[in-house]
Amino acid sequence: MRHLLFLVIVFCGYFGFSQKGETPKKYVLDASQFYGSILLHNPDISHLITAHPGGIILGFNRKRFGHEDWEASLGYPDTGFSFVYQDMNNPTLGKHFGLYAHYNFYFLRRNLQFRIGQGVAYNTNPYDKAANFRNNAYGSHLLSSTMVMFNYHKENLLAGLGFKAGISLIHYSNANFKAPNTSTNTMALNFGLTYDLDGGETFEFQEPRPQEKIVEPIRYNFVLRGGVNESDVINSGQYGFWILSAYADKRLGNKSALQLGTDVFFSNFLKELIRFQSTSFPEMDVAPDTDFKRVGVFVGHELFINKMSVVAQLGYYVYYPFDFEGQVYNRVGLKRYFGDKLFGAVTLKSHGAKAEAVEFGIGIRL
Repeated sequence: MRHLLFLVIVFCGYFGFSQKGETPKKYVLDASQFYGSILLHNPDISHLITAHPGGIILGFNRKRFGHEDWEASLGYPDTGFSFVYQDMNNPTLGKHFGLYAHYNFYFLRRNLQFRIGQGVAYNTNPYDKAANFRNNAYGSHLLSSTMVMFNYHKENLLAGLGFKAGISLIHYSNANFKAPNTSTNTMALNFGLTYDLDGGETFEFQEPRPQEKIVEPIRYNFVLRGGVNESDVINSGQYGFWILSAYADKRLGNKSALQLGTDVFFSNFLKELIRFQSTSFPEMDVAPDTDFKRVGVFVGHELFINKMSVVAQLGYYVYYPFDFEGQVYNRVGLKRYFGDKLFGAVTLKSHGAKAEAVEFGIGIRL
Protein backbone atom coordinates (compact mmCIF):
# COMPACT_ATOMS: atom_id res chain seq x y z
CA MET A 1 0.00 0.00 0.00
CA ARG A 2 2.80 2.44 -0.68
CA HIS A 3 1.85 3.43 -4.06
CA LEU A 4 1.97 6.70 -5.45
CA LEU A 5 -0.09 6.64 -7.04
CA PHE A 6 -0.16 7.20 -10.57
CA LEU A 7 -3.08 9.56 -11.18
CA VAL A 8 -2.18 10.88 -14.64
CA ILE A 9 -1.77 7.43 -16.17
CA VAL A 10 -4.83 6.08 -14.36
CA PHE A 11 -7.01 8.84 -15.77
CA CYS A 12 -5.56 8.37 -19.24
CA GLY A 13 -6.26 4.66 -18.97
CA TYR A 14 -9.80 5.27 -17.79
CA PHE A 15 -10.66 7.49 -20.70
CA GLY A 16 -8.91 5.00 -22.98
CA PHE A 17 -11.68 2.52 -22.16
CA SER A 18 -14.27 4.41 -24.23
CA GLN A 19 -16.50 2.08 -26.20
CA LYS A 20 -16.89 1.92 -29.94
CA GLY A 21 -20.39 1.99 -31.30
CA GLU A 22 -23.65 1.76 -29.39
CA THR A 23 -23.16 -0.03 -26.08
CA PRO A 24 -25.17 0.15 -22.86
CA LYS A 25 -24.12 2.87 -20.45
CA LYS A 26 -25.22 2.30 -16.88
CA TYR A 27 -24.02 4.50 -14.01
CA VAL A 28 -24.28 3.95 -10.27
CA LEU A 29 -23.57 6.41 -7.45
CA ASP A 30 -22.50 5.36 -3.96
CA ALA A 31 -21.95 7.22 -0.70
CA SER A 32 -20.40 5.71 2.45
CA GLN A 33 -19.49 6.99 5.86
CA PHE A 34 -16.42 5.51 7.56
CA TYR A 35 -14.85 5.53 11.01
CA GLY A 36 -11.62 3.82 11.98
CA SER A 37 -8.10 3.92 13.37
CA ILE A 38 -4.62 4.90 12.22
CA LEU A 39 -2.42 1.80 12.05
CA LEU A 40 0.92 1.96 13.86
CA HIS A 41 3.06 0.86 10.93
CA ASN A 42 6.05 2.88 12.20
CA PRO A 43 6.85 3.82 15.84
CA ASP A 44 7.85 7.30 14.65
CA ILE A 45 4.17 8.23 14.25
CA SER A 46 3.00 6.90 17.64
CA HIS A 47 2.60 10.47 18.96
CA LEU A 48 0.12 11.17 16.13
CA ILE A 49 -2.29 8.35 16.96
CA THR A 50 -4.53 10.17 19.42
CA ALA A 51 -8.04 9.79 17.98
CA HIS A 52 -10.19 7.87 15.49
CA PRO A 53 -10.41 9.40 11.99
CA GLY A 54 -13.64 9.45 10.04
CA GLY A 55 -15.11 10.78 6.83
CA ILE A 56 -17.09 10.01 3.69
CA ILE A 57 -16.39 8.19 0.42
CA LEU A 58 -18.36 9.14 -2.70
CA GLY A 59 -18.22 7.03 -5.85
CA PHE A 60 -19.28 7.39 -9.48
CA ASN A 61 -19.23 4.06 -11.32
CA ARG A 62 -19.77 2.89 -14.86
CA LYS A 63 -20.94 -0.70 -15.17
CA ARG A 64 -19.26 -2.93 -17.74
CA PHE A 65 -21.06 -5.75 -19.55
CA GLY A 66 -18.41 -7.40 -21.72
CA HIS A 67 -18.62 -5.37 -24.91
CA GLU A 68 -14.82 -5.14 -24.82
CA ASP A 69 -12.77 -8.33 -24.44
CA TRP A 70 -10.90 -7.10 -21.36
CA GLU A 71 -14.19 -6.63 -19.46
CA ALA A 72 -15.31 -10.25 -19.61
CA SER A 73 -11.83 -11.61 -18.94
CA LEU A 74 -11.72 -9.67 -15.62
CA GLY A 75 -15.23 -10.55 -14.47
CA TYR A 76 -17.02 -7.40 -15.72
CA PRO A 77 -15.48 -4.80 -13.37
CA ASP A 78 -16.72 -1.24 -12.97
CA THR A 79 -14.58 1.77 -13.76
CA GLY A 80 -15.10 5.06 -12.00
CA PHE A 81 -13.99 7.88 -9.74
CA SER A 82 -14.04 8.31 -5.98
CA PHE A 83 -13.88 11.35 -3.74
CA VAL A 84 -12.75 10.94 -0.12
CA TYR A 85 -13.02 13.45 2.70
CA GLN A 86 -11.17 12.35 5.82
CA ASP A 87 -10.86 14.18 9.12
CA MET A 88 -7.89 12.72 11.01
CA ASN A 89 -9.41 14.14 14.23
CA ASN A 90 -5.95 15.34 15.14
CA PRO A 91 -5.07 19.02 14.52
CA THR A 92 -1.44 18.08 13.80
CA LEU A 93 -2.47 15.81 10.91
CA GLY A 94 -5.29 17.99 9.59
CA LYS A 95 -7.83 16.87 7.01
CA HIS A 96 -7.64 15.20 3.58
CA PHE A 97 -9.53 15.79 0.35
CA GLY A 98 -8.77 13.10 -2.23
CA LEU A 99 -9.75 12.29 -5.83
CA TYR A 100 -9.17 8.78 -7.21
CA ALA A 101 -9.67 6.69 -10.32
CA HIS A 102 -10.85 3.23 -9.35
CA TYR A 103 -11.84 -0.25 -10.46
CA ASN A 104 -14.53 -2.36 -8.76
CA PHE A 105 -13.99 -6.12 -9.04
CA TYR A 106 -16.70 -8.59 -8.05
CA PHE A 107 -16.69 -12.02 -6.43
CA LEU A 108 -19.18 -14.51 -4.89
CA ARG A 109 -21.90 -13.97 -7.51
CA ARG A 110 -21.15 -10.24 -7.44
CA ASN A 111 -22.09 -9.93 -3.77
CA LEU A 112 -18.53 -9.07 -2.70
CA GLN A 113 -17.04 -5.93 -4.20
CA PHE A 114 -13.33 -5.12 -4.12
CA ARG A 115 -12.49 -1.52 -4.98
CA ILE A 116 -8.95 -0.32 -5.58
CA GLY A 117 -8.31 3.33 -6.33
CA GLN A 118 -5.25 5.47 -6.86
CA GLY A 119 -5.20 9.24 -6.74
CA VAL A 120 -4.04 12.47 -5.20
CA ALA A 121 -5.07 13.94 -1.85
CA TYR A 122 -4.69 17.44 -0.43
CA ASN A 123 -3.68 17.69 3.23
CA THR A 124 -4.58 20.86 5.11
CA ASN A 125 -1.72 20.84 7.66
CA PRO A 126 1.59 19.32 6.52
CA TYR A 127 4.94 19.59 8.29
CA ASP A 128 6.28 23.06 8.98
CA LYS A 129 9.44 23.54 11.00
CA ALA A 130 7.90 26.44 12.93
CA ALA A 131 4.12 26.01 12.87
CA ASN A 132 3.70 22.21 12.71
CA PHE A 133 6.97 20.47 13.52
CA ARG A 134 5.22 17.46 15.11
CA ASN A 135 3.75 16.30 11.80
CA ASN A 136 6.45 13.95 10.58
CA ALA A 137 3.91 11.96 8.53
CA TYR A 138 3.33 14.41 5.66
CA GLY A 139 5.95 16.74 4.25
CA SER A 140 3.73 18.37 1.61
CA HIS A 141 0.16 19.42 0.92
CA LEU A 142 -0.20 17.10 -2.09
CA LEU A 143 0.04 13.40 -1.34
CA SER A 144 -0.28 10.21 -3.28
CA SER A 145 -3.12 8.12 -1.91
CA THR A 146 -4.26 4.55 -2.37
CA MET A 147 -7.71 3.34 -1.33
CA VAL A 148 -8.89 -0.26 -0.96
CA MET A 149 -12.43 -1.31 -0.01
CA PHE A 150 -13.96 -4.74 0.64
CA ASN A 151 -17.76 -4.52 0.72
CA TYR A 152 -20.81 -6.69 0.87
CA HIS A 153 -22.60 -4.96 -1.98
CA LYS A 154 -26.21 -5.14 -3.17
CA GLU A 155 -27.56 -2.77 -5.80
CA ASN A 156 -31.14 -1.94 -6.80
CA LEU A 157 -33.02 -3.44 -3.86
CA LEU A 158 -35.78 -0.82 -4.02
CA ALA A 159 -36.37 1.68 -6.83
CA GLY A 160 -32.67 1.86 -7.71
CA LEU A 161 -31.47 2.02 -4.09
CA GLY A 162 -29.03 -0.47 -2.61
CA PHE A 163 -26.51 -0.67 0.19
CA LYS A 164 -22.91 -1.60 0.89
CA ALA A 165 -20.95 -2.31 4.06
CA GLY A 166 -17.42 -3.43 4.75
CA ILE A 167 -13.90 -2.28 5.55
CA SER A 168 -11.61 0.30 3.96
CA LEU A 169 -7.89 1.01 3.96
CA ILE A 170 -6.66 4.47 2.96
CA HIS A 171 -2.96 5.26 2.57
CA TYR A 172 -1.37 8.74 2.33
CA SER A 173 2.24 9.36 1.33
CA ASN A 174 4.26 11.68 -0.93
CA ALA A 175 6.79 8.94 -1.80
CA ASN A 176 9.74 11.01 -0.60
CA PHE A 177 8.95 13.87 -2.92
CA LYS A 178 9.62 16.03 0.14
CA ALA A 179 10.69 15.08 3.66
CA PRO A 180 9.33 14.09 6.11
CA ASN A 181 7.35 11.21 4.70
CA THR A 182 6.47 8.66 7.37
CA SER A 183 2.92 8.33 5.90
CA THR A 184 -0.30 7.02 7.49
CA ASN A 185 -2.63 4.09 6.92
CA THR A 186 -6.25 4.25 8.08
CA MET A 187 -8.26 1.06 8.61
CA ALA A 188 -11.98 1.78 8.89
CA LEU A 189 -15.45 0.31 8.88
CA ASN A 190 -17.80 1.78 6.31
CA PHE A 191 -21.52 1.68 5.56
CA GLY A 192 -23.40 3.39 2.76
CA LEU A 193 -26.00 3.45 0.00
CA THR A 194 -25.93 2.99 -3.75
CA TYR A 195 -28.24 4.47 -6.35
CA ASP A 196 -28.74 3.47 -9.99
CA LEU A 197 -29.07 6.64 -12.05
CA ASP A 198 -31.35 4.83 -14.52
CA GLY A 199 -33.67 3.63 -11.77
CA GLY A 200 -32.46 0.03 -11.83
CA GLU A 201 -32.53 -0.87 -15.53
CA THR A 202 -30.64 -4.11 -16.12
CA PHE A 203 -28.49 -5.31 -19.01
CA GLU A 204 -27.27 -8.76 -19.92
CA PHE A 205 -23.62 -9.64 -19.49
CA GLN A 206 -22.08 -10.63 -22.80
CA GLU A 207 -20.59 -14.09 -23.06
CA PRO A 208 -16.80 -13.99 -23.49
CA ARG A 209 -15.86 -14.14 -27.15
CA PRO A 210 -13.17 -16.54 -28.34
CA GLN A 211 -9.86 -14.70 -28.55
CA GLU A 212 -6.93 -15.49 -30.75
CA LYS A 213 -3.99 -16.28 -28.54
CA ILE A 214 -1.22 -13.69 -28.76
CA VAL A 215 2.07 -15.27 -29.74
CA GLU A 216 5.07 -12.96 -29.84
CA PRO A 217 8.84 -13.34 -29.96
CA ILE A 218 10.93 -11.79 -27.21
CA ARG A 219 10.43 -8.02 -27.25
CA TYR A 220 12.97 -5.39 -26.15
CA ASN A 221 12.04 -2.33 -24.08
CA PHE A 222 13.92 0.91 -23.43
CA VAL A 223 12.64 3.38 -20.84
CA LEU A 224 13.75 6.81 -19.64
CA ARG A 225 12.38 7.70 -16.19
CA GLY A 226 12.75 10.83 -14.11
CA GLY A 227 11.36 12.88 -11.25
CA VAL A 228 12.22 14.77 -8.07
CA ASN A 229 12.82 13.48 -4.55
CA GLU A 230 14.56 14.19 -1.24
CA SER A 231 16.40 12.13 1.35
CA ASP A 232 14.96 11.56 4.82
CA VAL A 233 17.04 14.48 6.14
CA ILE A 234 14.49 17.29 6.43
CA ASN A 235 15.37 20.42 4.43
CA SER A 236 18.27 18.68 2.71
CA GLY A 237 16.77 19.77 -0.61
CA GLN A 238 14.84 18.29 -3.51
CA TYR A 239 16.86 17.04 -6.45
CA GLY A 240 16.05 15.65 -9.86
CA PHE A 241 16.88 12.08 -10.82
CA TRP A 242 16.83 10.03 -13.98
CA ILE A 243 16.97 6.32 -14.71
CA LEU A 244 17.83 4.36 -17.84
CA SER A 245 16.13 0.97 -18.08
CA ALA A 246 16.48 -1.77 -20.67
CA TYR A 247 14.71 -5.11 -20.48
CA ALA A 248 13.41 -8.01 -22.51
CA ASP A 249 9.90 -9.38 -22.12
CA LYS A 250 8.17 -12.51 -23.26
CA ARG A 251 4.37 -12.76 -23.57
CA LEU A 252 2.87 -15.78 -21.79
CA GLY A 253 -0.51 -15.29 -23.46
CA ASN A 254 -3.06 -12.54 -23.83
CA LYS A 255 -2.81 -11.22 -20.27
CA SER A 256 0.76 -11.29 -19.03
CA ALA A 257 4.46 -11.18 -19.80
CA LEU A 258 7.67 -11.89 -17.89
CA GLN A 259 10.53 -9.38 -17.84
CA LEU A 260 14.29 -9.47 -17.30
CA GLY A 261 16.39 -6.32 -17.42
CA THR A 262 18.69 -3.74 -15.89
CA ASP A 263 18.45 -0.20 -14.46
CA VAL A 264 21.08 2.52 -14.20
CA PHE A 265 20.21 5.10 -11.51
CA PHE A 266 21.42 8.70 -11.41
CA SER A 267 19.90 9.87 -8.09
CA ASN A 268 21.20 13.34 -7.32
CA PHE A 269 19.74 13.43 -3.80
CA LEU A 270 22.36 10.83 -2.90
CA LYS A 271 25.10 13.34 -3.78
CA GLU A 272 23.84 15.63 -1.02
CA LEU A 273 23.31 12.75 1.39
CA ILE A 274 26.87 11.51 0.82
CA ARG A 275 28.25 15.01 1.41
CA PHE A 276 26.12 15.41 4.54
CA GLN A 277 27.11 12.09 6.09
CA SER A 278 30.80 12.42 5.21
CA THR A 279 31.10 15.86 6.85
CA SER A 280 28.60 15.65 9.72
CA PHE A 281 28.92 12.01 10.80
CA PRO A 282 32.56 10.88 10.48
CA GLU A 283 31.71 7.76 12.48
CA MET A 284 29.70 6.52 9.49
CA ASP A 285 32.95 6.30 7.52
CA VAL A 286 31.50 7.70 4.26
CA ALA A 287 34.10 9.06 1.82
CA PRO A 288 33.09 12.42 0.26
CA ASP A 289 33.96 11.16 -3.25
CA THR A 290 31.74 8.06 -3.01
CA ASP A 291 29.94 7.44 -6.30
CA PHE A 292 26.20 8.23 -6.15
CA LYS A 293 25.28 6.05 -9.16
CA ARG A 294 23.77 2.58 -8.83
CA VAL A 295 23.16 -0.29 -11.26
CA GLY A 296 20.54 -2.95 -10.72
CA VAL A 297 19.19 -6.06 -12.41
CA PHE A 298 15.54 -7.08 -12.08
CA VAL A 299 12.85 -9.60 -12.93
CA GLY A 300 9.29 -8.50 -13.45
CA HIS A 301 5.74 -9.27 -14.50
CA GLU A 302 3.34 -7.25 -16.64
CA LEU A 303 -0.44 -7.69 -16.59
CA PHE A 304 -2.18 -6.31 -19.68
CA ILE A 305 -5.63 -4.68 -19.32
CA ASN A 306 -6.73 -3.24 -22.65
CA LYS A 307 -4.31 -0.35 -23.37
CA MET A 308 -3.21 -0.31 -19.74
CA SER A 309 -0.89 -2.67 -17.92
CA VAL A 310 0.20 -3.19 -14.35
CA VAL A 311 3.91 -3.81 -13.76
CA ALA A 312 5.72 -5.29 -10.77
CA GLN A 313 9.49 -5.69 -10.63
CA LEU A 314 11.98 -6.97 -8.06
CA GLY A 315 15.58 -5.83 -8.40
CA TYR A 316 19.04 -6.18 -6.88
CA TYR A 317 21.87 -3.63 -7.06
CA VAL A 318 25.00 -5.17 -8.60
CA TYR A 319 26.83 -1.83 -8.40
CA TYR A 320 26.18 -0.28 -4.98
CA PRO A 321 28.99 1.98 -3.75
CA PHE A 322 26.84 3.84 -1.17
CA ASP A 323 24.60 2.02 1.29
CA PHE A 324 21.07 3.41 1.07
CA GLU A 325 18.15 1.28 2.29
CA GLY A 326 19.70 -2.04 1.21
CA GLN A 327 20.52 -3.74 -2.08
CA VAL A 328 17.05 -5.13 -2.86
CA TYR A 329 14.52 -2.78 -4.48
CA ASN A 330 11.07 -3.10 -5.97
CA ARG A 331 8.97 -1.16 -8.45
CA VAL A 332 5.21 -1.20 -9.00
CA GLY A 333 3.09 0.96 -11.27
CA LEU A 334 1.05 1.46 -14.40
CA LYS A 335 1.79 1.72 -18.10
CA ARG A 336 -0.38 3.19 -20.83
CA TYR A 337 0.31 2.13 -24.43
CA PHE A 338 -0.05 4.59 -27.28
CA GLY A 339 -0.10 2.36 -30.33
CA ASP A 340 1.89 -0.85 -30.58
CA LYS A 341 5.29 0.46 -29.45
CA LEU A 342 5.20 3.67 -27.43
CA PHE A 343 4.11 3.82 -23.79
CA GLY A 344 4.09 6.11 -20.77
CA ALA A 345 4.56 4.88 -17.22
CA VAL A 346 4.17 6.05 -13.65
CA THR A 347 5.84 3.80 -11.11
CA LEU A 348 6.83 3.78 -7.46
CA LYS A 349 10.33 2.63 -6.61
CA SER A 350 10.91 1.51 -3.03
CA HIS A 351 13.00 -0.67 -0.77
CA GLY A 352 10.46 -2.92 0.92
CA ALA A 353 8.10 -0.60 2.79
CA LYS A 354 10.34 2.45 2.31
CA ALA A 355 9.49 4.54 -0.76
CA GLU A 356 12.33 6.26 -2.62
CA ALA A 357 10.63 8.03 -5.51
CA VAL A 358 7.74 8.26 -7.94
CA GLU A 359 9.09 7.79 -11.46
CA PHE A 360 7.55 9.25 -14.60
CA GLY A 361 8.73 7.45 -17.71
CA ILE A 362 8.44 7.18 -21.46
CA GLY A 363 9.47 4.10 -23.37
CA ILE A 364 9.40 2.03 -26.51
CA ARG A 365 8.73 -1.70 -26.96
CA LEU A 366 10.39 -3.17 -30.03
